[in-house]
Amino acid sequence: MKKLNFYLLIGAFFSLISCRTDEYIPREEVVEGLAPPENTAIKGFYVLNEGNMGSNKCTLDFFDYTTGTYHRNIYAEINPTVVKELGDVGNDIQIYGSKLYVVVNVSNKIEVMDAKTTKRIKTIPLQNCRYMVFKNGKAYASSYAGPVDINPNAPKGKVVEIDTVSLSIQREVTVGYQPEEMDIVGNQLFVANSGGYIVPNYDKTVSVIDLNSFTETKKIDVAINLHRLKKDNYGDLYVSSRGDYYNVPSSLYLVDATTGAIKKDFHVSVSEMTIVNDKLYYYGNEFNYNTHSYTKTFGIIDVKTEEIISNKIIDQEYVDAIKSPYGIAVNPITEDIYLTDARNYVSTGYVYCFDKYGHFKWKTEGGNIPAHFSFLYK
Repeated sequence: MKKLNFYLLIGAFFSLISCRTDEYIPREEVVEGLAPPENTAIKGFYVLNEGNMGSNKCTLDFFDYTTGTYHRNIYAEINPTVVKELGDVGNDIQIYGSKLYVVVNVSNKIEVMDAKTTKRIKTIPLQNCRYMVFKNGKAYASSYAGPVDINPNAPKGKVVEIDTVSLSIQREVTVGYQPEEMDIVGNQLFVANSGGYIVPNYDKTVSVIDLNSFTETKKIDVAINLHRLKKDNYGDLYVSSRGDYYNVPSSLYLVDATTGAIKKDFHVSVSEMTIVNDKLYYYGNEFNYNTHSYTKTFGIIDVKTEEIISNKIIDQEYVDAIKSPYGIAVNPITEDIYLTDARNYVSTGYVYCFDKYGHFKWKTEGGNIPAHFSFLYK
């Protein structure tokens, strides 16, 4: 009896060891029949779920137009040996050439994958990285260049240049405080500086970088706490300011990329925007500490006429249903509109699809804080 108890004890011990060392790999979830199959130049789109900071819940989804199927949490199963999977806070996703780039902010890295299979190719370390743009075989990434820390002595940020063949950082340039989104016009890179860590003394500039010398040639004063930056096809930049969350409201500014002149203040709150077929689609979800409330806004700007042509993009029923709009994309072929709802930022979020008139087509669960889109062409 004593021998039997001994062997049972040994067996239980090894069972515990086995349970502790076997890694659990989250499995892909598939939602079929969301939409009829489509046959266009676009295969589908990726959705990057940010995941709440500190939760290590950044995940990757894919919607396949050819089957009308949504694939949830695809990265872990395809890359089973990657420790902690994608990591903490997915901040941007871009496709350039045959590669897919995912910026993972708090994990201080850019994950590079095969764009069609999402098999990991390489990890590029970059502290507190934010957003990416591309040109002529080079990738450019903005970085806060310091830890996550509200600090009046926080360092200035930087932009790094990455070779898309070797996937190594080649050059870097110092810009303003806590740089955010970027875009490239001609041979100049523009980056919106926020100064979010040096509150209340926010930065208010757009840094201009010459890509030949990779130096900052000037700064353009726009407004405090800048965030989004998108170019149109007419030599202008659309730049959003988050304001100070108290008395200075969020707004959207039109900037002449050549002269740096502020051409227009639209006086609308913009949390995220996308420009497709000469239309800028935006939503705002502006928080105010005085009232401790959010204000939602939606609209479309004709970038040719530089005028707001609509103060809605979806039917009012869904404006009310979407609690915390957090991401937006528009299919450049069908002009279908995609919006995400982060809900309470802890629960699973939703991905919504609307037709070009703003009428509901379908919705599905995403991950934790679905946020960023990238279209995959065939």
